[in-house]
Formats: sequence, structure tokens, C-alpha cells
Amino acid sequence: QVQLVESGGDSVQNGGSLRLSCTASGFTVSSAYIGWFRQAPGKEREGVAILWTGGSRTYYADSVKGRFTISQDNDKNIFYLQMNNLTPEDTAMYYCAADDKSPIKTATQALSDRGYDYWGQGTQVTVTS
Repeated sequence: QVQLVESGGDSVQNGGSLRLSCTASGFTVSSAYIGWFRQAPGKEREGVAILWTGGSRTYYADSVKGRFTISQDNDKNIFYLQMNNLTPEDTAMYYCAADDKSPIKTATQALSDRGYDYWGQGTQVTVTS
């Protein structure tokens, strides 16, 4: 049974930091696109940061480059999203997702939610001004 379990969401002030965690199980994580999407009220879901575990390639949305970092704890199949210098525009529900079937993706494809068959339940991030 595939499971993606997120944690780490919280309410922080403008300029603060948070680290989200996603624990993956039930599928082969060594060759998959795994990462984070977010959805704010009234907005479409958007890709934030994706890791291609087959070659450790990473992809980031322009809005988070230089502030967010995705990483993996190989021993524990845990994926992290370190978020620094948060702003109110980062307020959203953050979801962990995985795609273990797609072939090589472009950056645009990796950050699109198409092809991601596995999703976590989400964790809320709120940034107050």
C-alpha cells in the first residue's frame, strides 16, 4: 500500500522558516519523481519543488528558487522541503506527491501535477504578515 505522510506545517511570521517532511512507503522510491505541490484557496495547484531520485535532479518553481530546498534522507525514505524567507504568498496547503511510472520529464512536466499517482493528505502552511 502506497503511503505519503506529510508533517511540519505550521503558522509562521513573514520571513520565517519551516521544514516539511514526507515519509514515503509502498513503492520504489529510488527511481521516481517525488516532491511538493501547494494549493492556496481559490488558486490552482502548483508544483513547488520536485526531486528525481534516479539522478538526484531537482526542479523548482520560479517563485521559490533560492528560498526552498528539497532533499532526501535515503536511509529513511523521507523527503524534506526546507522553506526559508517565507512570505504570505507562500500560504497554502502543501502536498507531497510521487510518480514512479513516468519516463524522463522536462522541468515543466516535472512541476505539473499530471502523472503523479500518489498523494499525501496535505499539511497547512500559513505565513502571517
